[in-house]
Amino acid sequence: MGTTVFERRLPPASVIAHSLEHTVHSVFWLDDLSAEAKAVRPKLAGERVADLAIVGGGYTGLWTAVLAKRRNPNARVVLVEAKTIGWAASGRNGGFCEASLTHGRENGLARWPKELDTLDRLGLENLDAIGAAEAELGMDFEFERNGSLDVAVEPHQVEWLHETAADAAARGDDTVRLLDEHEVQASVASPTYLGAVWHTRTSALLHPAKLAAELARVAEELGVEIFEQSPVRRIETPGSTGAVELVTGGGSVVAARAVLATNVFPSLLKRNTLMTVPVYDYVLMTEPLSAEQLHSIGWADRQGIGDMANQFHYSRMTRDNRILYGGYDAIYHYGGRVRGQYEERAESYERLASHFFTTFPQLEGLRFSHRWAGAIDTSTRFCAFYGTARDDRVAYAAGFTGLGVAATRFAAEVMLDRLEHRETERLSLQMVRERPLPFPPEPAAALGINATRWSLDRADHNRGRRNLLLKTLDALGLGFDS
Repeated sequence: MGTTVFERRLPPASVIAHSLEHTVHSVFWLDDLSAEAKAVRPKLAGERVADLAIVGGGYTGLWTAVLAKRRNPNARVVLVEAKTIGWAASGRNGGFCEASLTHGRENGLARWPKELDTLDRLGLENLDAIGAAEAELGMDFEFERNGSLDVAVEPHQVEWLHETAADAAARGDDTVRLLDEHEVQASVASPTYLGAVWHTRTSALLHPAKLAAELARVAEELGVEIFEQSPVRRIETPGSTGAVELVTGGGSVVAARAVLATNVFPSLLKRNTLMTVPVYDYVLMTEPLSAEQLHSIGWADRQGIGDMANQFHYSRMTRDNRILYGGYDAIYHYGGRVRGQYEERAESYERLASHFFTTFPQLEGLRFSHRWAGAIDTSTRFCAFYGTARDDRVAYAAGFTGLGVAATRFAAEVMLDRLEHRETERLSLQMVRERPLPFPPEPAAALGINATRWSLDRADHNRGRRNLLLKTLDALGLGFDS
């Protein structure tokens, strides 16, 4: 079994140590917010009455609040957040905003082939709406419609690029461009890039924390009440009243309907206990590049980049010309809990730094300013699932599996459609109507997930060949991803 390109071209240990020497364990995006955007909101105290109550102050909850008020400006909407707006996945992801609602075309084709064209169209309309929201709602979250590069870093992956390009051509999609080794390295100067496909229309970049902060600001301007530091302890649905009550440590919200947007965190509904698992992803952010360093890598088109390995890396430029570099390790901890101590993992940051300088050896000497991690709500079908509970009084969405920046807006529309009993194209989709299989309980979950991770790593070292476990999971439509 072979070695990957990242193992064949390891930089000296001194380069890695120097690059991490002054790195702070903090989320760059959250640090980059203005003082106004970081303003503290009150805790929930006493009882509030609402038409719609929302649990969770990330993208899913915030889009739901904004869209609910745009549908019905007179609706009383209350949002409660356990900590602060956008502090979790919504404030610490890579900022890749993808049109895909199915975690890529291949996954969608395997699961919902008959409706994939519809899903692709709806996903693109959803991405267009996010871009348009900057002007329509007076927001600035640094939206850049630059597209994305899928890059091959091993010879066997080049064939996959040609297959992707051929599929796009057969569908008449002229927004997918195939780049050979010379063309991709002329675009982004990395000796590890052997080719790429450039998705020119279906991907954008944005500032994750600014999107959350701006959605919260707009929601409040529309009349939404937002409370922070107010974790919901339980949800009650008394049969006689037809209402939903969210109970926190200091108060409650009584509403006609509720939306649960807790994603990676434990669900308030027992039925969803095993539907997601938290997978930890690790990220580095560089200092701003000098003019000379920028010239050495090119990257003038500023696309987002992801390589094609199972254990993949992703990278992008920021507005002030830093490089975010993350991925590869996807760590599941026994018990499926979300814990702050899981975010500090020296071996993951050192591995990322090593792979970064393998990718961009011309940047030796550059330092990383920030390191952080976050938990991804992974589902067995790799993309979000949707549902209602408590006599259709409560709607939920979760399981975005690392591709939720755009899909959360679509999820908000789905949940509102369901609570309002609308007949929409979205609700007719098989992808929306069916639930994925749950993960098994412990210890089977940890054994299965870690065996799958080992198998994915083995495939990366063996020309992409999938072993019996992976082939079996493929056949069953099950998996593990980040």
